[in-house]
Amino acid sequence: MEMEKTIYIIGHRNPDTDAVVSAVAYARLKNLLGYPNYKAARAGHLNPQTAYIFNKFNVPRPEYIPDLVPKVKYFMQYDVETVPENLSVWESIALMEKTENRVMPVVDKDGKYLSLLHYSGFARGVLTILNPEKKHTFSTSIKLIQKTLNAQPICLSGDANKIFKASIHVASSSIETFKKRLDAHASEDIVVIASDREDIHKICIEHKVKLLITTSACVINKDLRELAEKNGVSVVVSPYSTSPTSMLIAYSMPVSVMGDKDVKTVSINDTVSKIKDILKNVHCKYLPVVDENNKVIGMISEHDLMKEPNIEVILVDHNEMSQAVEGVEQYKIQEVIDHHRIGAIPTKNPITFINRPVGSTATQIAGLYKEYKIPIPKDIASLLLCGILSDTLILQSATTTDVDRDIAEYLSDITDLDIKQLGNEILIAGSNVSGRNAGELVRQDLKEYTEGKVTYTVSQIEVGSTKEVLNRKNDFLKELEIESRSRKALFSCLLVTDITTLSSILLIHCEPKFEQFITFPKQEDNTYYLQGVVSRKKQLIPLITEQVVNYLK
Repeated sequence: MEMEKTIYIIGHRNPDTDAVVSAVAYARLKNLLGYPNYKAARAGHLNPQTAYIFNKFNVPRPEYIPDLVPKVKYFMQYDVETVPENLSVWESIALMEKTENRVMPVVDKDGKYLSLLHYSGFARGVLTILNPEKKHTFSTSIKLIQKTLNAQPICLSGDANKIFKASIHVASSSIETFKKRLDAHASEDIVVIASDREDIHKICIEHKVKLLITTSACVINKDLRELAEKNGVSVVVSPYSTSPTSMLIAYSMPVSVMGDKDVKTVSINDTVSKIKDILKNVHCKYLPVVDENNKVIGMISEHDLMKEPNIEVILVDHNEMSQAVEGVEQYKIQEVIDHHRIGAIPTKNPITFINRPVGSTATQIAGLYKEYKIPIPKDIASLLLCGILSDTLILQSATTTDVDRDIAEYLSDITDLDIKQLGNEILIAGSNVSGRNAGELVRQDLKEYTEGKVTYTVSQIEVGSTKEVLNRKNDFLKELEIESRSRKALFSCLLVTDITTLSSILLIHCEPKFEQFITFPKQEDNTYYLQGVVSRKKQLIPLITEQVVNYLK
């Protein structure tokens, strides 16, 4: 069975507060509009400020999706039928035909995978059993034989469900020959298929065979029945004649004997590229999907990999491929909601694209609640207010618009939260850099940009004072160099914004030939002072883009 598509609403890599709260708030709006399959996600770990906000308002964090590289879970069949290991082969074939399944996993009583049932496996197994050159023995139980033959039980001795190695004999010879055959197999668990011959019935019961099967609905007489019970011989009556009874009994084996144990299992998080090679070497072209406890949770086939994946995406707070979660290009993008410059995310179909020059994506999402006339739940309103205040530095950034101020006031009114007090609280929560690793700080809010043939990265952190960052400047420059070299970037820089003075310093590691194109006031080596610059999006990126364009000329 195919699972209904999940639409993940997800922000950029190294997400900031605005990206995460926008994803959560928009997913809730979709749910309130009657679409339960929309789900919030995040493409990175929460930074300290965002974690503080989610804890403060007791809102569950969205699902962490480190990448969207195609995986088994996005293509597999869920809720597949399984076969219990103690079911007969005959019943299993009937179940496969009824459910129209070409393959079925065989599981134990706890649902754990044992083997895979498929028709070619059936054929091999049954041909082996029916081979006249070989001795007719196979695993079964009295109960399985009785059910497979639709036989009438006359007397059942011992544990009828116990699996044993049955030595099958058809009583078609003379009395003397038959007696010799029974004596020759005395040490085995003998099953005899006999017609209406009372003399044969008596010999079988006296020899204490495991099971006597009479055919053509022939019932043994009362005296023999009493002797059978006394000697511990089970007796059942087949409704079929001897020939079909002999054929059918082979199908009474438990299905666990017939399952293909060579088929490997896969996990939901295995990549499609990994399992393609495994599928090539599997005769039935199906693989069981199991969880960490080896319980079957689905199946995947070559055919499944040719279908559309069971997820789609909505991007919030970004629209450039370099900032999107890895692998997003493999899926249908339904919508983009953003407030940044227009980058390049190609789509196969026309989509809803909302991009307005406002201070935060949270402003856009709050506006959509109003547009759809859906009341904003208090916890969501609190998150959205934090998103606006974080992205606009408490409505003081150059990116702030009257729309942001109006929406912030509206959210403040319905949550009874003071804008200035909440804003200061969340900025302080995100501005503490003491004791935090320089690499972590550089990467917590890093965005990659492309201009012409070059790429560059711009990270941003907010601090109460730039002093500690400057004291550890070499550590930060070392991390910027690592980023720059690993991406073959023209440069990597860190915008350190002082939330008390509303100005920033810029630390940069760049190709030496680019340095002459940097026009910012130089404070010291690799360090520039940016008076009044607090917005990466609206202030820094346009200036840096101009410098990169001049370099490329």
